[in-house]
Amino acid sequence: MSVPRPGSVTIADVAREAGVSTATVSNALNATGRASEATRRRVREAAARLGYRPNPAGRALRTGRAGAIGLAVTTYGAVAWDVASVSYYAQAIAAATSVAHQHGYALVLLPAGLDADGWWDVQVDGVVLMDSPEDDPAVAVLRERRIPVAFDGRPDRPHARDSWVDNDHEQAIAMVLDHLAAQGATRIGLLAGDSSDAYTRACVSAYTARVAQPRIGFISHDDPEGRRAARALLEGGADAMHGIFDGCGRGVLAAARELGLRVPDDVLVVTASEDPAYAWTAPPVTTLSLLPVEAATRAVTALVGAIETGEGAAEADLPVRLDVRASTQPLR
Repeated sequence: MSVPRPGSVTIADVAREAGVSTATVSNALNATGRASEATRRRVREAAARLGYRPNPAGRALRTGRAGAIGLAVTTYGAVAWDVASVSYYAQAIAAATSVAHQHGYALVLLPAGLDADGWWDVQVDGVVLMDSPEDDPAVAVLRERRIPVAFDGRPDRPHARDSWVDNDHEQAIAMVLDHLAAQGATRIGLLAGDSSDAYTRACVSAYTARVAQPRIGFISHDDPEGRRAARALLEGGADAMHGIFDGCGRGVLAAARELGLRVPDDVLVVTASEDPAYAWTAPPVTTLSLLPVEAATRAVTALVGAIETGEGAAEADLPVRLDVRASTQPLR
């Protein structure tokens, strides 16, 4: 069998030679992901045998421009809002930019609020969509244009060519509920949103499957921290609260103060957030981290593989971490 000449070798050729996936090749050659050292060595040796060389400059000569990857949060459709103000997205954007550059692509942060016409005008080689909702018009346009898509969050009706990564939200919600129950909570409420993205649906489903008497408050655009929803749950007798969005911890603390309730003596508080400021609130709030750097790294790596080979990849076991602080000390 003849060996492909250097320059004609693709990442798929290396994957076949090494007996691994294209995503693993990207991870091994760019020092990302969780591949073992033995696997990285096998991939590097396969790439060397075949003469594989990533060539961003060659791509620019062929296409007339440098490669570019778009990143967008499409949860609220055509509603414009400041994505980078949320800690999860800010960390994901920084990580995605770094990984894209490692692969020879620019990272373009696309504005939240693009409508279908706007998506027809986007000029990129592939797009990472974060928290894409059901019937996302961005997905419909990108698929029609045959632009590869990688999702941070399980996509609605995924296609074979799609790539996606996600946390195990059932396990994450179980971790939070078990922690709160171990501290003495018996009436645990959930603060969620009214959007149709997979993250929200997965969290609500996991919560209702485990709680005999669900207490759910839905936050709104005019109350993004969920203070009003939290107050209603607390007035209804909730003795613990988990918020699935970044600002929910602040909303619960504010609602508790308004009602004269003490945290953690009267109510325990957990929120999903990457905001380091929760270590300094009064009291410091226990947070569930979805580790956005890991998610963005894997999503961009999978997208690059799809761009270069046409093959999608999926991972649904991304880790989470519970950072326990004073807001969930045992009830007295």
